Amino acid sequence: MADSEWKNKLYFGDNLDIMREHIADESVDLIYLDPPFNSNATYNVLFAERNGTQSAAQIAAFDDTWHWDMKAEGTYHDIVTDGPRKLADLIQALRSFLGQNDMMAYLVMMAARFDEMQRVLKTTGSLYLHCDPTASHYLKLLLDAVFGQQNFRNEIVWQRTNVHNAAGQYGRIHDVLLFYTKGTRYLWNTIMLPYSPAQASRYRRDEQGRLYTGQDLTASRPDSNSGKFEWRGTMPPPSRGWGYTIEQLEKWWAEGRILTKRDKTPRMDGLKVYLDEMPGKALQSVWTDIPRIPNTSPERLGYPTQKPEALLERIIRASSNEDDVILDPFCGCGTTITVAERLSRRWIGIDITHLAITLMRHRLHDSFGEHLAPYEVIGDPKDPSSARALAEQDRYQFEWWALGKVAARPAHDKKKGADTGVDGIINFFDDDSGKAKKIIVQVKSGHVTRSQIGDLKGIMDREKASIAAFITLEQQTRPMIEEATTAGFYEPGYFPGAEEFHSAEGKRPRYPRVQILTIKELLEGKHIDYPRVAFDLTFKKAERRGKTDDAEQTHLL
Repeated sequence: MADSEWKNKLYFGDNLDIMREHIADESVDLIYLDPPFNSNATYNVLFAERNGTQSAAQIAAFDDTWHWDMKAEGTYHDIVTDGPRKLADLIQALRSFLGQNDMMAYLVMMAARFDEMQRVLKTTGSLYLHCDPTASHYLKLLLDAVFGQQNFRNEIVWQRTNVHNAAGQYGRIHDVLLFYTKGTRYLWNTIMLPYSPAQASRYRRDEQGRLYTGQDLTASRPDSNSGKFEWRGTMPPPSRGWGYTIEQLEKWWAEGRILTKRDKTPRMDGLKVYLDEMPGKALQSVWTDIPRIPNTSPERLGYPTQKPEALLERIIRASSNEDDVILDPFCGCGTTITVAERLSRRWIGIDITHLAITLMRHRLHDSFGEHLAPYEVIGDPKDPSSARALAEQDRYQFEWWALGKVAARPAHDKKKGADTGVDGIINFFDDDSGKAKKIIVQVKSGHVTRSQIGDLKGIMDREKASIAAFITLEQQTRPMIEEATTAGFYEPGYFPGAEEFHSAEGKRPRYPRVQILTIKELLEGKHIDYPRVAFDLTFKKAERRGKTDDAEQTHLL
């Protein structure tokens, strides 16, 4: 596909199926994944024997527990019979060791996905797996089997917080990033960090006022004779040798770049390096300079496993260039694709919940506005028949999808208790009191009647809501419309400065207190009618961000 035809993509569905069906061989430059896993559970729970038939892919929003079930058993069988030989042998050995439990289910599901990721990754591509120490040792074995031990590059330690009190053990304050490449030649952009004040203080000024320090001219040579020669009266110690050829040393001497001792012989730490020639120090494998997102930060959107944008920016800059394709198969709240968009990369995001897709869409539009590159959502209903199919398959996913169509946040997750009659909430302002007004939303996928509208009126009064919306997959009936009409109209307060808030006749507009919208109408663009003169609180808005140019130097190693 030509670049001019490319559209970024958000997929709803199981990432294993989507990678198999929609992503071509060797078409992705960089994969970052932060797969869900119940790392807060105890090991007794992790390794408890579990049974069940619910699809492991059908994970509730923010629910990161995996179980051994028929889906896991089937995937295990596929890997053993059709997967790469090393991976098949390893997964059988792990099952013998772990048994049939949550941990094994997690590893089986990840093994199948790693195999697909290796297929879609370009020969010069890279993969970063974000995990914590609970399962990182097992995951590294799987990645070795799929990508090859020789293509393991780094275990990166990210110190995500400074304090975590834990009785009887050391506080767990870091995550692990496993960095693999598809092959031995891969794209690499050197990331330089600025010097700390303590490091900068080691520099001195020369006669011209430039800051400089001395860099070691030798290298460790305990078992080699390389570089073990006397140069201009200086001989390295027995365990070391000169780290450069004599031609290079003489060149630096002629340029005045060699620092000398009092007797004018070269110092072994004598290469004169100027601060203004060094952009900083090369990034190492322990990252302590990127903190977790503070609770009060405008970047935080309320997603439990949200990662800092600075973390993803570092990874994307290091292992991709502008216009490269970035894939996040466990996209969550969309940090990866948001950073990819800001850094002018192309991107593909996948998530199993419509709630996550809604969060990502809001984040992208809030962040970039009219500068957002074209993208498409694939896998969500596009007509009433596909909406009905989703409702029959999973009514919670249908509910979240429908709420997303009217920009309402869910009032509960799929583990809710007693039904309160409220599926979604929209908060809005229409006066200067500082107090948000509320719209409650009900979503129905089955048969609908007039009595349900009557019940909704009572719920609206109980919840002290200004407006109630009834979303139905079925066509509304005349008795339902008549019942909704008896609720009357909501007349909002006046918001200073919002002159357009008044109607053409100079009166405040009125909004039906109970509104019925069909799925067909939502797909045609209809929305809930309510005052939109000030910002709302339904979803926390992401900061407006501009696009950023790449200034890093690329190396193909």
